[in-house]
Amino acid sequence: MTSTPAYKRVLLKVSGEALMGKRDYGLDNEVVSRIAQDVSAVVGMGVQVCLVIGGGNIFRGVSGAANGMERAQADYIGMLATVMNALAMQNALERIGVPTRVQSAIPMSTVCEPYIRRRAERHMEKGRVVIFAAGTGNPFFTTDTAAALRATEMGCDALLKGTQVDGVYSADPRKDANATRYDELSYLQVLARDLSVMDAAAISLARENALPIIVFNIHATGAFAQVMRGEGLFTRITEVK
Repeated sequence: MTSTPAYKRVLLKVSGEALMGKRDYGLDNEVVSRIAQDVSAVVGMGVQVCLVIGGGNIFRGVSGAANGMERAQADYIGMLATVMNALAMQNALERIGVPTRVQSAIPMSTVCEPYIRRRAERHMEKGRVVIFAAGTGNPFFTTDTAAALRATEMGCDALLKGTQVDGVYSADPRKDANATRYDELSYLQVLARDLSVMDAAAISLARENALPIIVFNIHATGAFAQVMRGEGLFTRITEVK
């Protein structure tokens, strides 16, 4: 255990559902503010941080397609939902003094910057948090895949996924009391066992680029900083040594 951060630059992936709190949809401002505080604590450790936030609390492309909407159109609506979440998180971070920039894969210059890789890197070098919105900018790709892509492009040391539970389990521990929790997994184990961590494209992209994935409970106050110090409960996904 160490008090110094294990990584210098990381990407935090937060699902849209995590921002709902106990609501049925939309944003819970208390939850957004608490996650912003956790991000601020990690920035205060000298870590360069970027984020990808999902949009499932507002609209999910897959469910829209299931209800008869064209999948590509539904996915674009979902991408716009992630921009709303990104702007909300930017507001929460800047209210506590953390300089933040939102970059969208779908250009909308009135409200945020377009995604430019080198500009995003420069922001992080200057200590700013960068929130990547609108997924990859393409339909049929999830925000998990967008997170793996942006983390790779930014040269991040790790991709952290904040979930509803404290790691990866063999089944949903909220439904199955006998679910087994894993401390370590390989990319291939995640794919072979069809574990619900991230979609296969995201796992494969992380594997190709030797990008560690760390899964932890985003709802545990201070867990992000704990994980950055190598403490607390989490599951680490890497290549088998």
